[in-house]
Amino acid sequence: MANNKAAMFFNLVLMISLLFIVSKVDSRTLGAGLTRGKPTPHCDEVLSVESGDTCFAITQALNMTTAFFDAINPNLNCRNLFVGEWLCIAGTVN
Repeated sequence: MANNKAAMFFNLVLMISLLFIVSKVDSRTLGAGLTRGKPTPHCDEVLSVESGDTCFAITQALNMTTAFFDAINPNLNCRNLFVGEWLCIAGTVN
């Protein structure tokens, strides 16, 4: 009987330890995406690319810095602009 109680106590401690470890791993995984991720841009105004447009020409014409333009257009590849592509030209980065 004493052996049975010892086994039950060991199993209880093991289960509590496992739950604690799993909760710590989940909180670190979920928290990492919320606190250390890239800033999220919010676009307020867009511009359609026309023939001959370049990212540099657009930033110069609108008097904006390249860093800000890149921040509000994070997935933009300036080497492959195409006519009709929408670019964010005003917004915020959170």
